[in-house]
Amino acid sequence: MTTSEQPATLRERKKLRTRQALVDSAVTLFGERGFDDTPLDALLEQVEVSRRTFFRNFRSKEDVALTAVKQLWDVYLDVLDGMEKSGPLADVFLDAMLTTLERMDEDWYRRFPLTLRLIADSPALDGYTLRHCAEVQAEIARRLDGRSRLELRLLIEFFVASWRCTLDEWLPDCLPGELPGLLRRTCSSMNSALSLSLEGRGPRVEG
Repeated sequence: MTTSEQPATLRERKKLRTRQALVDSAVTLFGERGFDDTPLDALLEQVEVSRRTFFRNFRSKEDVALTAVKQLWDVYLDVLDGMEKSGPLADVFLDAMLTTLERMDEDWYRRFPLTLRLIADSPALDGYTLRHCAEVQAEIARRLDGRSRLELRLLIEFFVASWRCTLDEWLPDCLPGELPGLLRRTCSSMNSALSLSLEGRGPRVEG
């Protein structure tokens, strides 16, 4: 979770501890047994909570597994809302993510790589992640321009693609301090990537 003030009441603090225990146990248990092969009941038994308690905190097994991903984009949207939108939007998107990464704490940086590996190993979780990403992209477009212009949607797609390529470069070492620099490098390569050609590599003719 991002650094924030602790809940004021005992009940709120207890709820936060339960939620955190579910999140921590989920990434560990799913990582050991595989997301698709681990039933929800196994997680509930390990944390010693009821289904009712679980569903007060999360919508599904996929939801708890992707907590780190959802935290990232929730903070990103908040940061983006508070930023001045002057200059190229590509720079605004980049600066918003860099600020977001600064706000994530050590616990998040510990869980995020584990979550990425879970996604890579589970087709079901990967599909759920893609749907969530599409929802985030649509929300970004809505907040910036209710008309959702083609150019804006393309720019958001390019930025999200840059973020995914950055994560591919970040794995497997996953050193927190390297992520911002990798993202800057990936985004700066976008213009040259769009003009990339394969001159001299035409189709081979067999004869």
